[in-house]
Amino acid sequence: MIREIGEVTAVNENWVTITTQLQQGCGGCKQQNHCGAGILSKALPNRRGEVEIWLANPPALGSNVELWLPEKAMLKFSVLLYLLPILSLLVGAFLGQRIFPTNEGFVILLAFASFGLSFYGLKRWLQRRDLQVRELMQINILPSNQP
Repeated sequence: MIREIGEVTAVNENWVTITTQLQQGCGGCKQQNHCGAGILSKALPNRRGEVEIWLANPPALGSNVELWLPEKAMLKFSVLLYLLPILSLLVGAFLGQRIFPTNEGFVILLAFASFGLSFYGLKRWLQRRDLQVRELMQINILPSNQP
């Protein structure tokens, strides 16, 4: 399970908005100077993530909570986010070469168009999968003396 600490920033009846610091995992890693996530967390230190979730017993505003997500779900979405756009770029370039063998500009244009469309498609697909991720997520309310 992947663990993240968040703070309740809004409560609207049973809907709770939880905000997290996205750089939390990189602080103690030995590879943070070489890893893309570590470098990004240094360049953009105040990045925050937000999730809105329905809870039967919502915590008070300002409470700290633990968010738990299975690694399998995170791995699945990570593979989709990284692999699908690259494959789309390559397929677009391949098709562009087949359709326009003598015009390199059209090949490049078709490759980038398929790359961009993959992001658009992923965004729409993941918005529909948002509910599935929320159902997999476990939330524990921390006592007020813990960070």
